[in-house]
Amino acid sequence: MTSVDAQRLTAMTARRAAKAEPIAARAGWAGERIEGRVAYLIGYVCRRGGGGVVDSLAGRLIESARLEAGLSGAELARRARTSRPTLAAYEHGVKSPTLETATRLLAAAGFRLDAVPVPSFEVVVDSRGRPFTVPDRLPRLPIRQALARVRLPVHLNWSDPDRTYDLTDRRQRHRLYEIVLREGTAEDILTYIDGALLVDAWPELVLPVQIRRAWERTAFG
Repeated sequence: MTSVDAQRLTAMTARRAAKAEPIAARAGWAGERIEGRVAYLIGYVCRRGGGGVVDSLAGRLIESARLEAGLSGAELARRARTSRPTLAAYEHGVKSPTLETATRLLAAAGFRLDAVPVPSFEVVVDSRGRPFTVPDRLPRLPIRQALARVRLPVHLNWSDPDRTYDLTDRRQRHRLYEIVLREGTAEDILTYIDGALLVDAWPELVLPVQIRRAWERTAFG
């Protein structure tokens, strides 16, 4: 069994969602609007003295929140009592905001920053020698991402690569979940599987016994 680094997966998922398929509504990995212009923001990684991916990730969160709120850079800078050039530097990863600064900028856009547990993963080999991936907890997705219209990548749906899955349709969502649980990597699970919807679908999914037992022992445990 192989352990997968959670922070690396978070960054990979963020990059993938930023390149979201054109037919999906742009939910973005950064978060979702809930009630009263409040959002739970997913995947924020913060460290002092960081650079590269971490700085870019923070900036992308801030930019995603600003665009979702329909604010210009100048308006968000005014609300957050900072300068437009400083905000631009954060959004482009030139400067790294502190956690306090990022929280203030997001709040000015009507969002809230939450710490969300990131699953760890194991690759398990079944009795036929086929690997499958299992998380140690159920992942959660923003509502619009969980109910988007998507095309699976070729490594998941090689026999019908042009098929579109409407995840608002229960039957289509169940079929996609069966494919991802059988064939998907950790990144695929974080991109397509919502834990609450998976629990609801669980009794109806057609899965090999070993995959079902592994998920029930770890993610459902």
